[in-house]
Parts: sequence; C-alpha cells; structure tokens
Amino acid sequence: MKPFDASSIARGFATNCLAPALAATLIAFAPGLAFAADSAATAPSSADAATIQRGAYLAQAGDCAACHTAPGGKPFAGGLPMSTPLGHIYTTNITPDPDTGIGGYTLDDFARALREGVAKDGHNLYPAMPYPSYAKVRDDDVAALYAYFMHGVQPIKAANRDSDIKWPMNMRWPLKLWNLVFLKKGVYQDKPGKDAAWNRGAYLVQGLGHCGSCHTPRGIGFNEQALDESGTEFLSGALLDNWFASNLTGEHNTGLGRWSQADLAQFLKTGANQHASAFGAMTSVINNSTQAMNDADVNAIAGYLKSLPPAGGSGGEAYAYDPQATKVSLSRPANDAGARVYAAFCMHCHGVDGRGFAPMFAPLAGNPNVLEKEAASLINVTLNGTGDLVIQGIPAPYPMPPYRDQLNDQQIADVLSFIRAGWNNRAGAVGAGDVAKLRAATQPEAQSAQSAQAGQAQ
Repeated sequence: MKPFDASSIARGFATNCLAPALAATLIAFAPGLAFAADSAATAPSSADAATIQRGAYLAQAGDCAACHTAPGGKPFAGGLPMSTPLGHIYTTNITPDPDTGIGGYTLDDFARALREGVAKDGHNLYPAMPYPSYAKVRDDDVAALYAYFMHGVQPIKAANRDSDIKWPMNMRWPLKLWNLVFLKKGVYQDKPGKDAAWNRGAYLVQGLGHCGSCHTPRGIGFNEQALDESGTEFLSGALLDNWFASNLTGEHNTGLGRWSQADLAQFLKTGANQHASAFGAMTSVINNSTQAMNDADVNAIAGYLKSLPPAGGSGGEAYAYDPQATKVSLSRPANDAGARVYAAFCMHCHGVDGRGFAPMFAPLAGNPNVLEKEAASLINVTLNGTGDLVIQGIPAPYPMPPYRDQLNDQQIADVLSFIRAGWNNRAGAVGAGDVAKLRAATQPEAQSAQSAQAGQAQ
C-alpha cells in the first residue's frame, strides 16, 4: 500500500469535482489536510494512524469523492445531483460534522448505512447509493473507512438537500420492500479454486469498486440483474444517465476480448490505451479512484475482468480492420454527408485510417464503444465533449471538445453513421431524432457545465 499523500488526495478531490481555481487552492493547502496536530482532521489517540491511512486508500478505491463532492463544493460535503427516472436526488454530506454530516454515527450506524442503505435515523437510502455492492465489504475495511471519515476528513457544515422526486413517489418505506427482494447481505467470500489475486480483484470489482452499478443492466425494479460472475448479465454494459457504460466481459467486439490484461491496467491507471479513451462518468473514476490504486490491486482488477466470459454484444462476426471503403469515401467527401463532417471536424485527430493517435487521440476503427449497438455514448460525447482526465495532477492535453453548438442534429447523425459504418465497424446508423432527444436530455447539464467553466475563468 502506498504511503498516505495528502497532496494526491487533494488532487483526487479536485479532479472533475472541483473548479480548477479551487483545485489549485486545495492542492496548495494539502499539507493542512495531513494529520498535523493543529489540523481539524487530527486523529485522536484512539484512532490508529495506519487504519486511517488505509481507510483513505479504500475511500479512493470506492470513488467516494466522485459522488459526495459537488462541482465547486467541499470534499465529501454532498450536494451532487443524480438523475433518476423520477427526478433528481442529491448526494449527502459524509463529513464528520455532527449536525449535517455523519459525525454522530457509531461504527455500527456507519456499517448499516454502507451495507444496508439505512441511515442513522432509520430512513432508507435510495439505491443510487451502491449499498448492494458495499454489502460485500468486509468488517475490517468498514472499520478502516469509518476511521478515515471520522478522523481523516475535515468536518463541513452543509445541510443535505431534499430530492426533487414528488409525492407519493418520494416515500421511502417501499425501499424496505426493495431491500427484501434485491439486497443480498453477506460480505464477499473467497471463491475456492481461485488464487488470491483473482479473489482480490473480484472483491474490489464487486464490492468497493461497485462496477456493476453502472456496467450491469438494470431490471424493472432498478435492480442490477446480476451481482457477480454467476449471472450472465454481469458487467455486460448498460444505458445509464444518457451514457452507455461499456461492456466489461470478454466479448470480442464490444467488450474486452481484444484487450490484454496490461491494456486494461493501463486504462485504469491513465484513462486511455490503444483501444479506447475514458469519457462520461469513467473520467471521474480514473481521476478520483483507479489511478491512485496500487499496482497489485489494479492488476488484480484487470485479471478478474479478463476472466469473465463473453456476454452482451451483437453476436456478430469478430471485428477485422478494413480501411479501403472508408478511404475511398474520404477521398471524395462531397459525395457523402458524413464524410464531409468527418473530414472537417474529426479527421485531424482520429485520422484517415480511423486509428487515431493512441493514447492521445482515441481510435475509432474497432473501438468497442463505436461497435456497441447502443449509440448514446457516441452521441453524448459528440454533443458535450469529455471532462478532463487529470493524471498525477496533469490534465490531458487534448480532451474531446463539444460540438453541440457547431453541428446540428442531422450533421451529428451523419458523421456518427459514417464512423459506425467505416473501417469495417459494421455498426448501425444513427438517426437525427436520436441526437435531438439526447441533446434535449443533456441541455441542463451542458448549461451547468458552461456556467461552471465561466466561473472558473473569472
């Protein structure tokens, strides 16, 4: 385990969650976040420093900052809006403030909230909090997390915000029934016949990493259709919050079948490799979580994911690169609406051959996200661009820019259809109506992002 580094944790809080100006302030202030005698986060003698340090690492593994730190907000003070079919809910303050945070929680209270989704006062948490995954977290790790949040996090007085969900759908008591049906209690048990690295990877993926919360399809009750590799739907990809969380199984075209374990480890540490680049919520995961994990844990996660059998996908033939037809189209772009847009806006980064300049610019030929039947992520990233990947404090130099204001719905549909057909990708066309629908669905987010960027520039 790496030694505690207050500066790296400050950067973790800052990336993708805090404005750059505030990030700089926070990073500069990082020494004050260490466990010095004059710090607000100083641990009492009863809290072992090594346990707090371990809890800090586990909090990064669980990506707690990504949800519980709002853009421009204080670390772990909550307030991040999360979309649901019924309206927005807002993440809660998990700092040790006794009035608005979890300062009054005992270890048992904390464990119950984490693993059962029940707050100290007895009200049920929405399953947007991934407690069905955290149910697998072992007692010693729960205790370390508790020590960190009680003694390694600065208390912030910030009242929690009620959800936007209207009555009667905002009643919490039905969640008790939801838990009876869908919550599987019990910590992770090592699988016999598997080595220590495989079991460590499975524990992190299924538990603190809560990968299934995004990457596993949901059922009619908004439940994950599988919680481990025993279910065929597990990590096979899912549409969530206007993005398609990628297939993480061994499927050849849309999954990780063509990735090596080293490719996957590189992606988790840097957000890019020869096959793809991170976007959407995965940017936050890389920024706040996986890049800070030690190599042994990253390799364990990669090894476990590479062991998953193929699932999902279209069932089509294995992808094989063929540039010829696309090369001809790009030599005469006036004859193809999609080729015209590609030549004007995309080719200088992603290339005539569609192979980009990995890991700086993502390839489009054979990219699993391009081959996926569901095109939501491609539409979203074209409309709204990507957040900044920040690796070891250094922002990636060439993030995908937004084209919401430069391209209309038909132009975006044309260029994405061209890309999905090009280089032998053989994926379906995108309609202008699909683009218009997602443009409308992400408009408030785009406006908020623009406002935040304007504030950062001032």
